[in-house]
Amino acid sequence: MSENLVGDNISTKNAGWKFSGEMVKDFEEHVKKSVPLYNEGHDIILKISDYFVKDDSICYEIGTSTGVLSYKLAQRFTDRGSKFIGLDIEEDMINSAKDRYQMDSLDFIYTDVLEYDFKPSDFITSYYVVQFIRPSHRQLLIDKIYQSLNWGGAFLYFEKVRAPDARFQDIMTGIYNEYKLEQGYSSEEIIQKSRSLKGVLEPFSTQGNIDMLKRAGFVDVMSVAKFGPFEGILAIK
Repeated sequence: MSENLVGDNISTKNAGWKFSGEMVKDFEEHVKKSVPLYNEGHDIILKISDYFVKDDSICYEIGTSTGVLSYKLAQRFTDRGSKFIGLDIEEDMINSAKDRYQMDSLDFIYTDVLEYDFKPSDFITSYYVVQFIRPSHRQLLIDKIYQSLNWGGAFLYFEKVRAPDARFQDIMTGIYNEYKLEQGYSSEEIIQKSRSLKGVLEPFSTQGNIDMLKRAGFVDVMSVAKFGPFEGILAIK
């Protein structure tokens, strides 16, 4: 099966998007352009973390990729004695994160989060990652997150979300395609990226995410950021 360019020197196959190999070195540049308000989303996470990270807290990032968000969090709390752990199922990403960022309070672990033994934690975040976990396994992950959080701890995650009906979905898809064109991607690159994500990226709707959180046990849930089909959701135990 031939590979096609999707922008930023990244090539991939139909229904074959992967977070490994040669694309790792260009991933950060690609995601900054592909995800609206990418840096602003990080800033929201950092500011919200102030309300939950305590002295000697253990905090996780699920799907840390190149490690930049975990690094920003560790930098923010250098005087707290807190521990920040970035988890990822892609070994190439973990190796890249370890090469880029070294701090005593920061660790990166190559693991499947569905099998990982979480320690009691105060803050868990995930930045556009849960949407890539197989829907049949997603509830298991959210259950594990809820169980691992200390009382009063928080799970803050950003997701691409599906609209509540077909008309709204058409509008959101159109807005996002226009955004990508404005970032300099060609129509062909946008189409090839969409083709590569078939069966790989499976977003839930906002309500679907809320329902999943509540099934796990979360009661206090709210949206903290929204740009078209991209949303940040805060859930407090």
